[in-house]
Amino acid sequence: MKVLHITYDMRIGGTEMVIKNLIESNTDESIDMSIFCIESPLGPWGEELKKAGISISVKARQPGFDLLLIKAIRKHIKDNHIDIVHCHQYTPWVYGAIATAFTSTKVVFTEHGRFYPDSSSWKRKFVNPILCKLTSVITAISKATKDALVTYEYIPFDSVDVVYNGIEPLRPNQEELPQLKTQLELPQDALVFGTVARLDPIKNQKMLITAFAEVSAILPNAYLLIVGDGELMGELNSLVAQLGIAEKVLFAGYKLDPSNYLAIMDVFLLPSLSEGTSITLLEAMSIGKPCIVTNAGGNPEIVAHLETGLVVTNDNEQELKDAMISISQSNDLYVKLSNNAKPRFDEHFHVTKMFDSYSKIYRRTLESK
Repeated sequence: MKVLHITYDMRIGGTEMVIKNLIESNTDESIDMSIFCIESPLGPWGEELKKAGISISVKARQPGFDLLLIKAIRKHIKDNHIDIVHCHQYTPWVYGAIATAFTSTKVVFTEHGRFYPDSSSWKRKFVNPILCKLTSVITAISKATKDALVTYEYIPFDSVDVVYNGIEPLRPNQEELPQLKTQLELPQDALVFGTVARLDPIKNQKMLITAFAEVSAILPNAYLLIVGDGELMGELNSLVAQLGIAEKVLFAGYKLDPSNYLAIMDVFLLPSLSEGTSITLLEAMSIGKPCIVTNAGGNPEIVAHLETGLVVTNDNEQELKDAMISISQSNDLYVKLSNNAKPRFDEHFHVTKMFDSYSKIYRRTLESK
């Protein structure tokens, strides 16, 4: 069975990690996976997979609707006898589905997330029913993402399956953690709240910082560790200085492997305005971190409220502050959430769960030929 993943590129991100995890977790010798990127540069994960022997092709799309890209994908499909094209996100779906028209190749489309605020267009109301006819299976990475496909993309509810993202559990280097805390100048008794995300308005770090300013006034040993980089770095640093909490907020910058940083956090925070299935949230749960998240997108599907973490109303600073204080002042609650986090991860979000789901979809799709 030859499966071709069509995506934008293989730079570092949530969609790209899903593709990478599917390929690296594939122990089924009857399934051969390859990648076709419609943008360049390829990106570090793409280069890494190429070195590991994975076939990766790149054809950068041109401005406007690129008919030559459709021709290139179609030729690739025919030349390589591709059985299934797995399109990741909307634009790759458009090109991949059209390229397979009138061939025996089947199409699987996965929606990985939505813009905020979400919207639709008359063009999609016309085009998407046609794309659906060219597609065998449509999946979404959360129930919230599925609902968005139904509402904004005019895709029938019963046509969409939910397949949650899955990852390998993190394996922090425990011996390096004391040194990292020293390097960050964190006291040994520090209560470390933390987040890992690009510094972007959709991740709502401004609200997180203002909420933390109030928390730090109540909890003197509280610190906020922010791992990530992005367009808001300067603005967030200015906000921290303005609030007078510069000594309590640590900007670690982007980290290729944030495992050790997640490991020194006592509580993981995800205040996003919109999410599908957050990879960093799964990473935190994989090492037993209690999580506080907004009820945006797939967050409340991942975090079981009062069982593995706390779910607060989207963009509600007061609720976030209260949750941070309550989880810090109740040892029983903290221990309960921590103990429950990893078992929930293992049951629902381990990479083997995701691969098993997609491999069944692939086989079911081919059997329908």
